[in-house]
Amino acid sequence: MAVAFLFQACTQEAKIEVSHLRCEFMENPVGIDIANPSLSWEIGSDARGVKQTGYRVLVASSLEKLNADEGDLWDSQSVRSEQSTNVLYNGKSLASRTTCYWKVKTTTNLGSSGWSQPAQWIMAFTDNKDWKATWIGLDKSFPGDILKEKTRLAARYFRKEFQNEKKIEKAMLYISGLGLYEAYINGKKIGDQVLAPTPTDYTKSVKYNTFNVTDLLTAGDNSIGVVLGNGRFFNMRTVEDKSFPPLPPTQNYGYPKMILQLEVFYTDGSQQTVVSDDSWKVTANGPILANNEYDGEEYDARKEMTGWNNPGYDDKNWLNVDLTDAPQGTLEAQLNSNIKIMETLSPKSVSTPKPGVYVLDMGQNMVGWISMRVNGKAGEQVKLRFAEVLNDDGTIYLGNIRNARVTDIYTLKGAENELWEPSFTYHGFRYVEVTGYPGVPTVNDFEGKVIYDKMETIGHFETSDSTINQIYKNAYWGIRGNYRGMPTDCPQRDERMGWLGDRATGSHGESFIFNNHNLYVKWLDDIEEAQTPEGSIPDVAPAYWRNYNDNMTWPGTYLIIANMLYEQFGDARPIVKHYDSMKKWMKYMRDNYMEEHIMPRDLYGDWCMPPESPEMIHSADPARKTDGILLGTSFYYHMLGLLEKFALLQNKTEEATDFSNQAALVKEAYNARFFNKETAQYSNNTVTANLLSLQLGLVPEGFEEKVFSNIVDKTMNEFNGHVSTGLVGIQWLMRGLSNYGRGDIAYKIVTNRDYPSWGYMIENGATTIWELWNGNTADPTMNSHNHVMLLGDLIVWFYEYLAGIQNLSGSTGFRNIHMQPLVVDGVNYVTATHHSTQGLIKSAWRKTGNSFEWEVTIPGNSSAVVYIPAKEKKQITESGNDISKVRGIKFLRQEKEFVVFEIGSGEYRFNVIN
Repeated sequence: MAVAFLFQACTQEAKIEVSHLRCEFMENPVGIDIANPSLSWEIGSDARGVKQTGYRVLVASSLEKLNADEGDLWDSQSVRSEQSTNVLYNGKSLASRTTCYWKVKTTTNLGSSGWSQPAQWIMAFTDNKDWKATWIGLDKSFPGDILKEKTRLAARYFRKEFQNEKKIEKAMLYISGLGLYEAYINGKKIGDQVLAPTPTDYTKSVKYNTFNVTDLLTAGDNSIGVVLGNGRFFNMRTVEDKSFPPLPPTQNYGYPKMILQLEVFYTDGSQQTVVSDDSWKVTANGPILANNEYDGEEYDARKEMTGWNNPGYDDKNWLNVDLTDAPQGTLEAQLNSNIKIMETLSPKSVSTPKPGVYVLDMGQNMVGWISMRVNGKAGEQVKLRFAEVLNDDGTIYLGNIRNARVTDIYTLKGAENELWEPSFTYHGFRYVEVTGYPGVPTVNDFEGKVIYDKMETIGHFETSDSTINQIYKNAYWGIRGNYRGMPTDCPQRDERMGWLGDRATGSHGESFIFNNHNLYVKWLDDIEEAQTPEGSIPDVAPAYWRNYNDNMTWPGTYLIIANMLYEQFGDARPIVKHYDSMKKWMKYMRDNYMEEHIMPRDLYGDWCMPPESPEMIHSADPARKTDGILLGTSFYYHMLGLLEKFALLQNKTEEATDFSNQAALVKEAYNARFFNKETAQYSNNTVTANLLSLQLGLVPEGFEEKVFSNIVDKTMNEFNGHVSTGLVGIQWLMRGLSNYGRGDIAYKIVTNRDYPSWGYMIENGATTIWELWNGNTADPTMNSHNHVMLLGDLIVWFYEYLAGIQNLSGSTGFRNIHMQPLVVDGVNYVTATHHSTQGLIKSAWRKTGNSFEWEVTIPGNSSAVVYIPAKEKKQITESGNDISKVRGIKFLRQEKEFVVFEIGSGEYRFNVIN
């Protein structure tokens, strides 16, 4: 009887569940225009070691058909495959407007799942011929508008009324409002987005949003209202700013304009389409007098038009719209998320540095705006000015804001408890100067609205070290504050551009914290759209500034981020899509600049490395500065390696061989020019010169340890255990030190609290990451207090090294995981989670006395190679059991101070007694 029971227990199928269905890395997306969208799901089980062996996907045109197991759009049938992410739809061609209902079930090594819960995606327009609407606007200026230099333009208000006489089944709205829009039906705002749509170079592409607005329509009279702000379309500056540093003019695309199409489907099978056309009315005589990303928003509540976006409003004094030319760019469905108010902060305090001048302290450098409640007389005016830091006297410091006015102005209408916040601007700030406020403001009169692209936070990281924890928090605030449809450099001054160099390795670290896949997919499109016909790639994308300097280091981000999306998310499509463009750039650089396999092009050097004097922005000491030709050539070599990898992914073996052969010639020329075999030093022996050579595989075999010893000597002796790299070198510093056994130096660098260090920023009040290591002492023209470029590979190091969560070599998307925590003196515990495309990964280790405890979670359909710090296997238990007797844990080898095992999915608790 006991034997029979044991047999039954061993053969009983595990409980298998399929969940978290995603289309294009989103749950139930509305409005996509991809012919073969990517489908993914997660597998959960109450048993360990679950591996998918097959799947079946059903996609149906109705929920009824899906529930009846009829995949009239696609029935994949039973597919023998381990793939559970990035499965491409392969059914019937999807027509515009189609709602695709789908579900999946899997077979695994431990049994089969039932069908998942249904999910869906909704197609936008798959053919631009589906657009029946025309672009409309108001192509003229009015008194108070400024069209040149520091531009100023009032918001445009549009309205249209229509009738519904039948019972509505569904209503869908398609809209693009440039630069920015807010749309209403019957007085209710459509969606929860702000500052939409996503910014692009409007001569190349224009994004539109799709909404299901069924619940907003009523029987009888209905109205649509749209407000247009300026955004990046009617841009902030039109001429070169010749102050220091000189800034180029921004692209200006004309007056704001919009296109809108509302499709109403009735239960009797008929349809009504309401479009933007010459029947609409418009005015610029509304309450938003001016709006500008750099300068702020001006709002006069006395000019509010009560009910303007409701039916029945008297618009006889409004103007007829202009039928405008369409933007040159292709109209496309927007796949990356819009910006949203993601958090609300209350001020920590209100101070009074001068009579009538009040300063709010939000307690955190944030990005967004202030919502204000105020009582006063009609015509009284409240001004809000935004700053990151204070002067010694408690007033706000605006030196580092440069020529941005950063001022919101609200004119009261005289009502009780007036509540206002801007619509078409944002600020980067911790402090807010309030003047003109009637009475004495309190913290209860204001709220800070924190905005960034709506995306999941998928990572958590915490240690026993308070400095590391604060750096991580500062990074978290800085990263998300610079997500605005493009990854920007800063949120506060007259710049706010998508500098390529700032996000190369940084994007990799960010991907552990945020689901930033769609943002970076979109940014790669921006980069290709900015490429010249000859092949040049700019330093900024979208190319609002025409910065074509033919660097290697900044444009190289193009390839690095495509590789990141493949490594972290398992998505090779961006590589395939942009491969020809990447090759074109590399060929352009080679044909125009390469000299005997040396690439001499570099402009910025190792940007913002710590200077020798705290008042300086850039070092003037040749011994500290890394040779630009070395930077250009090492990056060219790195790009050749990536192109070889990309070619092999596409089975382009001849092209891969060509890239490999080119790389061999570059490596030979590089070492002939820069490497001193006697000293094992590259160029002038900067940490960056040696580090890039080592990490990018340029060092001749047998010299690696000698080169690394120069890095250690330079760091520990000349720089006293502190960072000496700028934007380029910092991208490999922490990993480079740890890869060669000096994680202790990496730990010292990250926990330093004196200059130069991330901890020094904290010591001086930073709640985000500075642009400069000496951001509190350098020339104020360039000391943004919210930049992320100097994070380099720090966040990668936190997750992949301290926590020990990274892809196993050769694996992507965390199908196979390498888990090897870096246990350094000074850190007693690390807890990290990352919700990968496969599911949740957890690593939580703790040192107590002579024991080491490690909690590990591996998602379904994944496996891991775990490195447990122990001298021998017999020291280790798992959930209290001798590890050698635990089923499903496979001993691989003893490797230095680690015992190495392979494990499948599930939760584990390892314990080592020394």
